[in-house]
Amino acid sequence: MAPKYEIGWKVIITPVGGQHLSPRDSDIEPYAGQSGTIIDYYWINRGAEVFYIYTVRIGNGPKEVVVHEDELEAYIP
Repeated sequence: MAPKYEIGWKVIITPVGGQHLSPRDSDIEPYAGQSGTIIDYYWINRGAEVFYIYTVRIGNGPKEVVVHEDELEAYIP
């Protein structure tokens, strides 16, 4: 399975509703609705399943967040 987003694409942060956070997870709610640019991505292979994780630079500033693929939407101006 190929990644849904590529480096350089603009995206919007969209947290999954009702998601239970473990102590190791970070709450991305403060970034909900903000746009950013994919600057890198990684994958985790769990047998037949592949999960993509993206590093997103928020706006034009230095802030970067790491989010799961299902927490992103393509930015359509």
